[in-house]
Amino acid sequence: MSIKRFVAGIILLAGSIFGFPVQGQVAPTVTISGPPLGIGGGLSDYYLDYGQGRRMLGLSGWADYEIFHGLGMEVEATGILFDKPSTLQRMKQESYKGGAIYRARAFYGFRPYGKALIGIGNIDFPSNDPLYTHDTYVVTAFGGGLERRVWNTVFVRGDYEYQMWHNYMGPYNLTPNGFTIGATYYFRKVHTHK
Repeated sequence: MSIKRFVAGIILLAGSIFGFPVQGQVAPTVTISGPPLGIGGGLSDYYLDYGQGRRMLGLSGWADYEIFHGLGMEVEATGILFDKPSTLQRMKQESYKGGAIYRARAFYGFRPYGKALIGIGNIDFPSNDPLYTHDTYVVTAFGGGLERRVWNTVFVRGDYEYQMWHNYMGPYNLTPNGFTIGATYYFRKVHTHK
């Protein structure tokens, strides 16, 4: 998968955000309420922080649950697996995290959010020692982004995340970071009005 395909996917996704027709009505016949559970996924483009100028593509998946007025919990998995540089054929970074997410009120149809997560990260890497090509680290991550409703309870999501893999190969932190474009489907209670 190349960067050109990734950019083309972003352009198509952005076109779909603004391409849906909007209709109004006097009184709603359906109200969606209750604490939402959202499940989503997307395509990620990350800077690896392993060597100079190393970027790879991957997939991310998440589940969110709102607890109270925009404050909620999120669990997230990210696997950076594709478009490996020729010098890093063994490279793979995976992280599994959970923590807090806060969504602000919508502004011009866009709903901003911020998140703070903690978990574990697995890395496969090139090594001169054939017995040491994989390791696991504690990971903290901070990020945020925007969501926009595109249809019923489906939201498109643009996300940035900065990860810190603590004490990577000694006293230093590995800091992969990148963007994810995807969508979330929210399960909510539906009430009909007669």
